[in-house]
Amino acid sequence: MKIIRDKAILLKVRNPKQITTVIPKSKELSMNEVVVNWGLDEAHTLRGLNINVPSPITKRYTWPGQYKPFDHQKVTSSFMTMNKKSFCFNEQGTGKTASAIWAADYLMTQGKVNRVLVICPLSIMDSAWRNDLFAFAMHRSVDVAHGSKDKRKKIINSGADFVIINYDGVEVVKDEIANGGFDLFIVDEATHYKNAQTKRWKTLNKLIGDNDWLWMMTGTPAAQSPVDAYGLAKLVNPLSVPRFFGSWRDMVMWKVTQFTWKPKDTSKDTVFKALQPAIRFTKDECLDLPDMVYTKRFVEMTKQQQQYYDMLRKRMVMQVAGEDVTAANAAINLNKLLQISAGAVYTDDGDTVQFDIKNRYQALKEVIDESSQKILIFVPFKHAIDLLMEKLTRDGVTSEMIRGDVSASKRTDIFARFQHDPDPKVLVIQPQAAAHGVTLTAANTVVWWGPTSSLETYAQANARVHRSGQKHKCTVIQLAGSAAEKRIYRMLDARINIHTEMINLYKEILD
Repeated sequence: MKIIRDKAILLKVRNPKQITTVIPKSKELSMNEVVVNWGLDEAHTLRGLNINVPSPITKRYTWPGQYKPFDHQKVTSSFMTMNKKSFCFNEQGTGKTASAIWAADYLMTQGKVNRVLVICPLSIMDSAWRNDLFAFAMHRSVDVAHGSKDKRKKIINSGADFVIINYDGVEVVKDEIANGGFDLFIVDEATHYKNAQTKRWKTLNKLIGDNDWLWMMTGTPAAQSPVDAYGLAKLVNPLSVPRFFGSWRDMVMWKVTQFTWKPKDTSKDTVFKALQPAIRFTKDECLDLPDMVYTKRFVEMTKQQQQYYDMLRKRMVMQVAGEDVTAANAAINLNKLLQISAGAVYTDDGDTVQFDIKNRYQALKEVIDESSQKILIFVPFKHAIDLLMEKLTRDGVTSEMIRGDVSASKRTDIFARFQHDPDPKVLVIQPQAAAHGVTLTAANTVVWWGPTSSLETYAQANARVHRSGQKHKCTVIQLAGSAAEKRIYRMLDARINIHTEMINLYKEILD
């Protein structure tokens, strides 16, 4: 294959008629040579004939915006333009948002796409997607569908090239979306659609037609369990998985007890085959980033914490001995143990009981005092955030906090000040509120006040500092005092190993 003046492709094939009969603007030059216009339609047709032709975007696109793409971003954009329904599993911090924007803009220039609906977490609608669209496609109109139902309807019907909406917002204005002329759907942090039984999943599935484009993006596919791949695969490539979830579960898991399932040895390969077509780049492959170091700091619970922790644990043991334990009440009890370790717990009456956390706070204060750079502190529980903020303010540490109840506009303001202004030095965050799409490279230290059970949230949160623009070695510090916390951190480490093994399969294909 030879590309001529970035306009035509010269192919040597055994049967030129196979090409000339399906591509009108092709020409047979000899017994085994044919020349074809290098356009998007022709490239798609040739791909259908198993001829691996690159997308014309690689040579016939100006790549607009403030920054020029890295090579891996060009490859990613090319892949997206050649696959109507596909996955992008590029690691957090590799710039897959920009790749998707460029690919979408190119399809618009070619008349293949009219409007784009970006579906993403509420927290990054402005701070990531709208800002990136202004940076990489400033010639396109952009609007964010958020607020009241009437306001969302108005924005959907505004005719903007790109409309950004959060997951739950799609259900609110699904009829307007269906009639809004959207023919490309970009789903960021796509693992929110892993469960095919949810209303969220069913709504999206109905909105996407056979001829629509769908790009699903996440750095952590099936991070928690192989069963999580089912909903994703069923949206992109439904023929790759069984019709019913139970059959899929039996393919990738084996039953240990009535309540316990474990992945089969073959599950990585099964998931890999189901989540296709896909592309994957890691930060190590495409970005020259400083090292990231993980360390654990064990801090003893105070006598008060230990006393209440032991009381609750004994109650759990008694419950096991005297009655059935459901997943629901087991999870609630575990959550209470983690809350005690973090410093504050809700009572059954809804009140908050605060504990002495001097040991854990002292360990954190040492990290803050030793660091010359800014620091992110991830705290899983709102009441623990309040307790910690009181202590930081008392000690004169300039700090801000973001919880789930902080508005999107205020989050954007806090992120901007943390990233660009001298103060605050410390940002205390509830992990789910800022685990996606935000660049916070002003910090190079991440402290986990207490663990999250989600590998996706853990990986995404750490990636806020370890991404393009980071100039310093990064450190992730896990604070743990209780047995429950130590166990969850061990589970995270184990899941990282399993996740890495599966992801390596995508890398092998790319190579």
